[in-house]
Amino acid sequence: MGDRVDVEQHRADVAELLAGLTDRPTETMPVYGKLVGRLLAADLVAPGPLPRFRNSQMDGFAVRAADVASAAPGAPVTLPVVGDVAAAPGEPAPLEPGTAVRIMTGAPVPDGADTVIPVEDTDHRTFNSGTFNSGTSSTAAHNAAKVVITRGREAGEFVREAGSDVAEGAVVLRAGTVLAPHHVAAAAACGIDTLHLRAPVLVAIVSTGSELVPPGGEAGPGQVWDANGQALAAAVHAAGGRVELHMDLPDDPETARAGLAQAARQCDLVLTTGGVSQGAYEVVKDALPEVTFRSVAMQPGGPQGLGRLDGTPVLTFPGNPVSAQVSFVVFLRDVLRRAGGLPPVEQVSAVLDDAVGSPAGKRQLLRGRWVRDDGAAGGALGGAPRVAVVGGPGSHLVASMAAADVLIDVPAATTKLEPGADVVVWPL
Repeated sequence: MGDRVDVEQHRADVAELLAGLTDRPTETMPVYGKLVGRLLAADLVAPGPLPRFRNSQMDGFAVRAADVASAAPGAPVTLPVVGDVAAAPGEPAPLEPGTAVRIMTGAPVPDGADTVIPVEDTDHRTFNSGTFNSGTSSTAAHNAAKVVITRGREAGEFVREAGSDVAEGAVVLRAGTVLAPHHVAAAAACGIDTLHLRAPVLVAIVSTGSELVPPGGEAGPGQVWDANGQALAAAVHAAGGRVELHMDLPDDPETARAGLAQAARQCDLVLTTGGVSQGAYEVVKDALPEVTFRSVAMQPGGPQGLGRLDGTPVLTFPGNPVSAQVSFVVFLRDVLRRAGGLPPVEQVSAVLDDAVGSPAGKRQLLRGRWVRDDGAAGGALGGAPRVAVVGGPGSHLVASMAAADVLIDVPAATTKLEPGADVVVWPL
């Protein structure tokens, strides 16, 4: 296994191995694709104005402001209603002086109209009563209708001018934006159907062990369901990467070598779990003689490996589920996030809620959770956030890992921490 190294040395070695992953190409994705959390690679420029045309901000009546300037509750103005404009394709006829048209929110404002009177400021009060047959364009039907307006409006009120949100040629989203749903909405509203994004790191996740059965499969004697493949796939996605290949390999070095070589050809990074410790059937160590295997002074997650296979970076994690998840957080999560243009997940200072014992010489990463006295995340009233230990230290305890929202970092030289001690935690 070689000499034991500390956590920071292995983190540095992993970052050096994967440094080339940060120079990512761009790819074009449709706006209906999986975009949230992805990094925009180029400025998004509006191809036209938004709104595209003058439209109504309210359900009401489009009029000339001068025709209703004197309208007041005690002195209303009555106008004939000569048309009906829905939010639908088409261009309404120009509005003649001294007339009104019923108009719906988002519908184009006719030429000649310069304000919209909300329906609440008229004798109609609402359009839900079916005053007109929705969508009708019969001039005769509307000529017989009138509207009593009880409040005047200034020119421009409740009229959305073309380009009032976005001017043609304006930058809607800057390169480097980490996309959220509201960013996607802005692009779609401008009529943009594709976005240029930084391409994610393509990761192969390889679970090893003849005892593994995919979730949903039937586990016989001596077999377990593979939690690592699923957990690490989710972790890669959350960090901005993409799982391009997932395979389970048995404890046969020749089969494993062939599968790993395929993974190296297809992906930017090969990530393995299992087969790296001190047992008699460590298939990853047997299949990858070019990889450096070492013991890292941490618990869980001590057995680690790094190197290249046919030029492609390879990281090897232990097979115990908690060890694999902790290894990802400590060694790979921020590297993938940087490659995707995402900020790192910052470590946080906290106060320990209970006593902790730890063996000397190994940096402990204990599962923990925030103590929420006041209902806020990590909230201790009037002081630093507090954390409590969840479950035991065993690297197989996946339920306690599921109950955790932080890893509590206990330095290698520390053997005991009392309640109230200051600690550093890694948010999960």
